[in-house]
Amino acid sequence: MKLTAALILVFFILGCEKGTINGMNKIDTLKIETPADQLSYLALGDSYTIGEAVAQDQSFPYQLAVKLNTQGVKVAVPGIIAKTGWTTGELQAAVQSASITRKFDVVTLLIGVNNQYRGNSIELYRTEFRSLLQTAIAFASGNKAHVFVVSIPDWGVTPFGKGSGKEVKSISKEIDAFNAVNKEETLQAGVSYTDITPESRDVANDVSLAAADGLHPSGKMYQEWVTLLAPAIVKAFK
Repeated sequence: MKLTAALILVFFILGCEKGTINGMNKIDTLKIETPADQLSYLALGDSYTIGEAVAQDQSFPYQLAVKLNTQGVKVAVPGIIAKTGWTTGELQAAVQSASITRKFDVVTLLIGVNNQYRGNSIELYRTEFRSLLQTAIAFASGNKAHVFVVSIPDWGVTPFGKGSGKEVKSISKEIDAFNAVNKEETLQAGVSYTDITPESRDVANDVSLAAADGLHPSGKMYQEWVTLLAPAIVKAFK
């Protein structure tokens, strides 16, 4: 289950990297067996899935698992395939190199900000996102009702984004374009889509929604995402 050296060297906007849970690689956490009375959960993504710059239990997959359990949907500790800096292509390459055969009851997918940041084409993103969506469905044993896509947040309105020297409106426009693609592909595939982008822009007026690095969401922001996402999952399992 080792990643290639090339992938390990990938970094995000700040050049920071976060890919471990208590010293284990994120992918290694998938070795943990799910209790028989709980649903297994796999989160696919990048720094937003890992929860860069916040405590592990404040990341959206972990907060989501807690939220679901309080609502009667018993979910185990999330399995995560994610790394700060990954694009759609790098996430797919990591999945393929890991050769994971197990299936999951719940799968979330949030990916694309690094495609936008690096200036990758919308056309390439569409192709790779479509492939990843099918990968997510396969992880869910082919059950589309158990796959949940989350839109890309807008980093341009964060304190870091405003000080980056890039045009905030231009970043927002590009994020919207990438989200238009992932939404279209998701709905065409018959998969649930949760739009958290409007909420991500609230950080422009409330800096407590940003983590200490000024770029990534705080636990408070992730909690808002969970509030939006949880109902669709609860509906699918109750």
